[in-house]
Formats: sequence, structure tokens, C-alpha cells
Amino acid sequence: MKRILIIIILFSAISTSFSQESILNLSLDEAIAYALDNNRAIVNAQRDIEAAKKQKWETTATGLPQINASVDYQNFLKQPVSLLPAAAFDNTGAIIETVEDFFNLTSNGTPDPVEGFIPVRFGTKQNINATVTLSQLLFDGSYLVALQSSKVFLDISKNAKEKTDQEVRKVVINAYGNVLLAEESIKILEKNKNTLIKNVSETQKIYENGLGEEESVEQLQITLLGVESSLNNAIRLKDISYKMLNVALGIDVKRKVLLTDNLPSLTAENIDLNLMNASLNLENNIDFKIAKNNEKSQELLLKYEKTKALPSLTAFVNGGYAGNSDTFSFLKSNQQWFGSSIIGVSLNVPVFSSFGRSAKTQRAKIDFEKAKTELSETEQQLKLQTANAKSNYQFAIEQYQTAKKNLDLSERIEKKNQTKFYEGISSSFELRQAQTQLYSAQQEYLRAMLAVINNKTELEIVLNGTPKN
Repeated sequence: MKRILIIIILFSAISTSFSQESILNLSLDEAIAYALDNNRAIVNAQRDIEAAKKQKWETTATGLPQINASVDYQNFLKQPVSLLPAAAFDNTGAIIETVEDFFNLTSNGTPDPVEGFIPVRFGTKQNINATVTLSQLLFDGSYLVALQSSKVFLDISKNAKEKTDQEVRKVVINAYGNVLLAEESIKILEKNKNTLIKNVSETQKIYENGLGEEESVEQLQITLLGVESSLNNAIRLKDISYKMLNVALGIDVKRKVLLTDNLPSLTAENIDLNLMNASLNLENNIDFKIAKNNEKSQELLLKYEKTKALPSLTAFVNGGYAGNSDTFSFLKSNQQWFGSSIIGVSLNVPVFSSFGRSAKTQRAKIDFEKAKTELSETEQQLKLQTANAKSNYQFAIEQYQTAKKNLDLSERIEKKNQTKFYEGISSSFELRQAQTQLYSAQQEYLRAMLAVINNKTELEIVLNGTPKN
């Protein structure tokens, strides 16, 4: 019995340990860091960078020495026949016999004669050719442009990764805030519900003792039903918010996550009026980087089209062996092999394309001019976004401060109306109005806190490229 008890205790300890390990405790900063390593979109963006690096080497390799080998095997099911003019030989046929001997033609293998011609078969029935070719690109203008383009493509992939990091960061901050908002809403609504249950109970007793009206009880019951409905909805939203956060973190939606920050403290940390005086840094802004890279890529495409009018020069060395036989005897030691080799250069000069190259070049030039205009437009849009983000952040702070004051006022008003109601100098309708006003002020206060956090994130992204939380 004692042994069984020990086993049960050990099993419980192990289960508790695994349960604790499965819970992810995260502050907002830790949640962002975790998502930047595990979010699925970020993982794929990193893979895109690795693929761009491989493509860069792929482009570089086209200008390096290339070695190719080939082996060709032929077996004529029926050998082709060539016709030699009979007039070229003596009428006696002596030379014909010599030619027949030379081509090893027997009476059975000789094709039927054709008037005025002597039919013969050249070569053997089976052939093998093995060759190795070494080639080296000596000059190609498009290759030089391609090298530059591969570097730009890698930069584009890195910028896409940075943009993805930025978007994931925003999503995590928003999701984290929504979870805290749902949790705070549940706390407030549960407190309101408990207060209302107490109010309904007390008012019911007053009514039963003949000191109040039934309408007073009904008014409070209406308010209680509304609070209960809001509470149930907040509980559902909390579950959805946690799942959204888990997706942003890159973990299973069912995994338990415990948030260590709270909404009021995060709001206080995210109030920074110095940001109102911060200036826009274009070089750090990812949207500006993307527009800049687009301009560079269009410029390289223009250069690429221009290089198509330049000649290209390639050198090559070729060597190989050939074997011939009427039967498959190529694996035998006495098989004869005949070697050959060649060295040379190949010059390709574009001469005339019916103005097709010129049209492509002009089109590439137009695209380049469009990219320059888009870069200028992006710059102006970012300046506008900065002004708008500062305005929104300033407004969010003001709204938060106003909501905090309104909440204090609403709480005092609701308490006064409760006192008046139980003293009989205020109606249940007035109490319900005060309670509804309080509940609205509570939700406005929670939303105002979340707005401060989110608007600060938007402003820092525009100014610095990376929000600081």
C-alpha cells in the first residue's frame, strides 16, 4: 500500500511539472520577443531570405566555369543508305568490287542497285560518343547587371522580413492588449453584477415590506440582465482573444498562456510626451526602404535592357572519345576508342531587332521614372502619417485622462444616487441612469488605455521603424 502511495505521489508531481511547463508566462516584451522567433509568417520570411541568398549564388555561378559531360549511344535498327554515282567507276566493275570490299558489303547486306548509282552503307551499326565540355563566360553585360540585381533582391527579401516583423509586433501588442482588456472587463462586470445582485435583493425586501414600488425592483433587474449579458460576452471574447494571441505567438491555440503585465501599468509606461517632438527618420522607415529598393530595381532593369545591345563572348574547351562497332562490344578491353578535342570562342553580336530592344529599353525607362515618383510620394505620405500618428497619440492620451476623470465622476454620481434611492428621495429610473453611465464610463476607460498603447506603437513605427515596449 505504501509503495502504491509513493507511485501516486510521484505521478502527481510529474504531471504537475509537465502542466507548469506547458503554461507560457509572458510580459508584453517577452511576448513580442517570442513571436519574433516563432510566428509562422516570420519563419517563412526568414526562409525567403535564405532562398534569396541561394538565388544570389545561383546568379553568380552562371559567370563561373561550367563543366558538362554527356554520353550518347546509338544503335541503328536500319542503317541509312548513301548513293555513289556509278559513272565515277570503271564499267568493268573492278573498282566496284574494291569499293564493296572497302565497305565490307556482302551479297546479303548490299542494298538493291539503283540505276546510275551504287548504294552503300557508311559506318557501323552501333556508336558511343563521350564528351566533356568546359565553358567560361568572358564578357556579358547582362551578367554584370544580374549580379547587382541579385544583391537588390536579397535586400528586398530582408525588407520584407523587417516589414513582417513590424506587422507581427503590432498584432502581438494589439492581441496582448485585447486579452488584458477582456480580463479587466470581466473583473469590472463581475463586481457590477455582485453589486446589482445585492441591490436587487435589498430593494426586493423593501418592496415586500411595503416601503417601495415593484418598478424599482424591475428597473434593477433590467440592469442586472444587461450586465450578465455583457459579462458572458466578455468571457467569450477573452477566450477568442487568447486564441488570437496564441496564433500571433506561433503556438497552438489551446496552449495555456499567462500574461504578467496589466493594462493600467502598461498604459502608464506607454505615455511619453517626448514623442511629440521626435522627428521622422526616413532611412529607418521600412516603407521608405521598400520604395527605395523598388527604385533601385527599376534602375537595374533599365541597365539590363541596355546591355542587351552589347556583344557576349564565351570560351570553351571540348574533349571526348568515340567508339564504333556492329555489335555491343564497348565494354571489351580490345574495343578501339578514337579521341578528339577542340578549343574555341563564341562571339554573339546583336545587330538588328526591328527596334524591339529599343522599345523594351524605353518601357524600362518609363518604369524607372514611375519608381522615382513613387519614392517621392512615399516620402510625402510618411510625413503625413507622422503628423497624423502624433495627433492620434496625443488625442489618445487626452481621451485616457478624460476617461479616467469621467470614471471617477461616474462612480461618485452612482454612489450618490444609491444613497438617494435607499433614502427615498430618488427614483429607480434615476439610479439606473447613473449605473448605466458608470458602466459606460468603465468601458470607455478600458478602451482609452488600450488606445494609448496601440497609438504609441503606430507612432514609433513611423518615427523609428521599431516600436519600443
